[in-house]
This record gives sequence, C-alpha cells and structure tokens, in this order.
Amino acid sequence: MGFISVMNKTLFLWLLVSFMAVSCSFKDDKQPKESSAAINTISVIIDDQLWNGEVGDSIRNKFASPVLGLPQEEPLFTINQYPVKLFEGFSTDSRNIIIVKKENENKFEFRKNEFATPQNAFHISGRTSFEIIELLEKNAPEIIKKMREIEIVHNQEIFKDSLLNTKKIRKKFNIDLLIPSKYEYVMRRRNFIWLKSEIVSGNTSLIIYQVPWNSIRPGNAVNDIIKMRDSIGKAYIHGSDAGTEMVTEAAYSPYFSKTILFGNKTYETRGTWQMKNDFMSGPFINYVIFDKVHRRILVLEGFCYAPSKAVSYTHLTLPTICSV
Repeated sequence: MGFISVMNKTLFLWLLVSFMAVSCSFKDDKQPKESSAAINTISVIIDDQLWNGEVGDSIRNKFASPVLGLPQEEPLFTINQYPVKLFEGFSTDSRNIIIVKKENENKFEFRKNEFATPQNAFHISGRTSFEIIELLEKNAPEIIKKMREIEIVHNQEIFKDSLLNTKKIRKKFNIDLLIPSKYEYVMRRRNFIWLKSEIVSGNTSLIIYQVPWNSIRPGNAVNDIIKMRDSIGKAYIHGSDAGTEMVTEAAYSPYFSKTILFGNKTYETRGTWQMKNDFMSGPFINYVIFDKVHRRILVLEGFCYAPSKAVSYTHLTLPTICSV
C-alpha cells in the first residue's frame, strides 16, 4: 500500500488546487519560471467589482473557510486578490491561481504549469455573476483537491534531500516512510513508535502503531478511534508530572471522514488533544488505515504543541508511505 498524506500551515501530519480567460499579453515564450508562494496560498485574479460582491463572497466561503476540527478559526487557504489589469510579476509565480472574469462564454478550465512550475491555474468565466458562482460551486471540490496535492508535493520537496533513517520503522511495521531528518526517535515499543521534532515555540510529533483488524467497528468508528487514541496516550504519552496523560479533548467533537488510500479503506479524524491533569493541548490528525494484506489496522497520527502559535492542520503533515 502506498499513500501520501498532508501538512498545512505550521505543524503537520495530516492529514490536500487552483483555475481561463486571460489576455495573451500575460504569456511569454520562455520556459515557465519556478513558482513561489507561502504554503497554502492562492492568488485570485479578479476585478474589484466582482471581488467585493457575491462572486468574491463565494470564493472566500469555499477557499478561506475555517479548517474543520480546530477550536480556533483558521482558513483553509490564504487568499491574495489582484485585479486583472495588475496580473503580472510575482502574482503569476504562485503555485495556485484562480482567474475569474465576466465574458460572453461560461467556461471552466484547468491549466497545469501555465505561468510557472509547479502550478495550478484555474480559469473561470461567465456571462453573469450567478453563472460564475455556479461554476465555482460545481468545481470547488476538484480545485481544492488539486491545491492540496500540489502543496503536499511542495512540502515533500523541501525535505527530500534530508530524510530520517527509517529502518527501525520498516523492520517493525513492514512499511517504507519518508520522514524529515529533523524528527528523532523518542520511544519504541513492540507495536508503537514515537518521533518528535522541536520547533521554536514547541514541538510536533508523529506516532505510528498498529492494532488488531477488528479494533475499529464501522458502525461505531468515531467512539472506537477516540477510545484507541486515549488508550495509546495512557500507555505511552505522558507529561512531566505523575498522573498526566494525553487524551482526546471532549469539549470539541472530532471531525471524521472516510477515504480510500491506494485501495485501502481509511478513516481520517481531526480534533484537539489535551494533557490530562496538565495545561498542555493542541491539534491532532489521525489516519486509521485498514491494511487488508496484513489483516491489521495501521495508524499514523500527527499532533503538535505550540502554545504561542496559531496552529492549523496545513503544516501537520503525514510522511509519504512508499509501500506496505
């Protein structure tokens, strides 16, 4: 089994696209330049009249909506808006571009590496604001999917030349992982490994473990996952004081979704953890992967502690699983 999972805005393990009607004067015959932008940033090329109206509201609602599963509001993507007449220079370097215009044709088109590389460029045109909004609503899931994918690849490129030796993980779980070398092993047990990376304001962690195939029941998945997480916290993840252990924060309902990762049923859960009998807390993202070949459930989870930072899942990134 292989799969890639994602990292959004400053933390990690979880476990993520861009838009056609632009003047030929924006193009040039040279090779596309290298794209540049902060992670999870979108350049939206749209005139102020549309941006300040219903079309702009639709774009913001779809692409800058709060990330689900966090106690504090943080946007899915950061949006930078530019009028069409100013569409030049650094605005064309973005990895993700949405170009919206009123024209005599309703059209949605995706162009790869149009102005830079790597890049997603989405062109949306319509005769009326209502028709533009219809195209946005219809194509938003595809756009977000492509944006997340390109951001994941970008994050992987950052650390690809500096990877951790994962022989210990391969031997224990029969999987190949690509993990940045900034992570260090802090605990290894029979069916459990914990890696941690120190950051300026705290730390990020990656834990890998496996549980029996029937540990998560389809009809009671969320409760079973919380119970599983809390048992792992009780067994292995403690604070500096006696009687402290990591548990799932009960005040916020976790965000739960289902997906398929390379033919394997997978549950994704995002929520908040806290240290019982302590003041530590932070976000987590958990992937429960049903490994049919080995008849087991493989769990990858990322969580972070950064008390002085606003934290989202955008930078909580799972490693790449090369094979199982």
